[in-house]
Amino acid sequence: MKHLQLAFDAGVATVTLNRPDVRNAFNDEVIGELSGVFAEYGERREVRCIVLAANGAAFCAGADLNWMKRMASYSYEENLDDAKALANMLRVIYRCPKPTIARVQGDTYAGGMGLVAACDIAISVDTANYCLSEVKLGLIPATISPYVIRAMGPRAAHRYFLTAERFDAGEALRIGFVHEVVKAGELDAKVSEIAQALVAAGPAAVKACKELVHDVADREIDHVLVERTVKGIADIRVSDEGREGIQSFLGKRKPSWAT
Repeated sequence: MKHLQLAFDAGVATVTLNRPDVRNAFNDEVIGELSGVFAEYGERREVRCIVLAANGAAFCAGADLNWMKRMASYSYEENLDDAKALANMLRVIYRCPKPTIARVQGDTYAGGMGLVAACDIAISVDTANYCLSEVKLGLIPATISPYVIRAMGPRAAHRYFLTAERFDAGEALRIGFVHEVVKAGELDAKVSEIAQALVAAGPAAVKACKELVHDVADREIDHVLVERTVKGIADIRVSDEGREGIQSFLGKRKPSWAT
């Protein structure tokens, strides 16, 4: 990998953005690498959790300036293709069958906000700043909006999409964009703690829970949704993993996936 560092230990795969000289800004190459890695790890049985991290002072500053210069001369069709590649990367991360954690060690701007929002869980250092800066450039955060709005909610999105204000980690926590804020020295321990909780859970159940959240969020509680949830619990109860989980609990032993 040219722009990513990859590591694997005890079920946890770590994907690290490694362009600290440009504040981990992404371009078409980074987008391609992230899409490929998350697609691959999503299918690998030994991978139980994926951590998205970054080297350097910033987590991700959004789009690379040189990439933006090239885009300035793109045709409409080329802009469409470019945006589709970014949209596909975010969807691959969001829909990854494995649980994902964003380890946010520094400032996160524009498209970088989309990376954080596409992950299932986000842990931030208390010194990180956040900004949806697109309107300052006469642009809009269109491609990342489905994920960012889901993470922070429409009310907060109205403010920060429109004003492009920078806000701190405390505000990111208050509006629900990140799940926890810790001191820099505590970041790795907290990420490891959550990763270990994910690895300890039934892998098929974790995958099914991700799908459940996607299916149920913001849906009307009607007959169709209720039937979907009824079928979901029945399916998992009669699965091999469901039976093993219940039997191990009743037998006061560890389940097979935790040994």
